[in-house]
Amino acid sequence: MPLLKIENLSKSFGGLKAVSNLNIEINDKELIGLIGPNGAGKTTVFNLLTGVYDKSEGNITFGDKNLSGLKPYQVTHRGMARTFQNIRLFSDLSVIDNVKIAYHQRTSYSMASAIFRLPGYYSGEAEMERKALELLKIFHLEDKAQETAKNLPYGEQRRLEIARALATEPKLLLLDEPAAGMNPQETQDLMNLIRWIREQFKLAILLIEHDMSLVMGVCERIYVLDYGMIIAQGAPDEIKSNPKVIEAYLGEEVV
Repeated sequence: MPLLKIENLSKSFGGLKAVSNLNIEINDKELIGLIGPNGAGKTTVFNLLTGVYDKSEGNITFGDKNLSGLKPYQVTHRGMARTFQNIRLFSDLSVIDNVKIAYHQRTSYSMASAIFRLPGYYSGEAEMERKALELLKIFHLEDKAQETAKNLPYGEQRRLEIARALATEPKLLLLDEPAAGMNPQETQDLMNLIRWIREQFKLAILLIEHDMSLVMGVCERIYVLDYGMIIAQGAPDEIKSNPKVIEAYLGEEVV
């Protein structure tokens, strides 16, 4: 059984069909790319998967559960996490608090324990602090733990957003243009990081990205979206030489 199965998924906004009859399968621990021109519907797909938008038609199955009608926090609790094309941190909170917030959905103490400050609350908070610091260390942000998130450089904000997503303990991580705004060295470092995350956390990754060196370098399979429809799918070498993909998106210089 695939980890994620999208069947005949469609989304319309008034008379505009942003996603049309989409079919995608992702297996456990796969690293998959979703590429296409601006406006092709890629982020709309992420919004449909995570409950931000309601689908017009089709089915989304994650594991053995149907995600139809679930709110974003319920999808997250099922094991799917995401980052955003435009970074969305809790900008006025500290770096460590951004990560601890993500851990709260897995907290073991009760509301009553938090209100009355019972021992379970303090032990639970201490455990979250420990886990958050461990995650920040992995992303080389432990020395910035008490800094305000908005004061981090751009690249570190990107890493913090990925760390926060991983704190929800996902089975599938959705990355929406993580290399946006990065220079070539930062992109190479990100490529290595994505590979490492997949192996270390033993999860699947679905990646939206315009940087083809990153996509072709890390993805095992790639889906190509144009005008809301899949026009090609396959291994990176197949996608690079596909005439439809070259015409719609890549251009001759990529081949």
